[in-house]
Amino acid sequence: MVQVRFPLFSSAPRRTPRRLLLLGGAAALSALAALSAVPAAASPGAPPPVRDEGRAGDHLTVTVLHAGAGRDGTYELYCRPAGGSHPDARGACGALERNTRWGRDTFAPVPQGSVCTMQYGGPATAHVTGTWAGRPVDAEYDRGNGCEIARWDRLVPLLPDLGGRVRGRA
Repeated sequence: MVQVRFPLFSSAPRRTPRRLLLLGGAAALSALAALSAVPAAASPGAPPPVRDEGRAGDHLTVTVLHAGAGRDGTYELYCRPAGGSHPDARGACGALERNTRWGRDTFAPVPQGSVCTMQYGGPATAHVTGTWAGRPVDAEYDRGNGCEIARWDRLVPLLPDLGGRVRGRA
């Protein structure tokens, strides 16, 4: 019987399962340390979080048209603490808080190419401007299809409740 030796492998240190586990753990820790050193602003598409003390400047102006008597008008809203001329400032701030998610625009339009029901929610429109979560806001709302109705309804009572809510995603 002929015995074949591989000199390249025979001189390498033997790796036991414990040593492999320690090496893997060390590699994972160094990768984690490298990732945590990257500033949040360097991550594409994800704005850095805004601390609560930076939220004191949250102020929105909401202009509603064609929603009907008692609903049309221009309202000022302040949050933290809730105030302004909005008829339900506390509820409006609550709706905004519930819809604010890390890395997502609370006031984003319906994405291009969305499949929406051919449903008409009436002629009401709204324009929201100001600052929310430390970021500028300039958003238009209407009720021209199921996606737009659902987008509007997510922000009730910031925007007036016009009934006929659409369930599901926009």
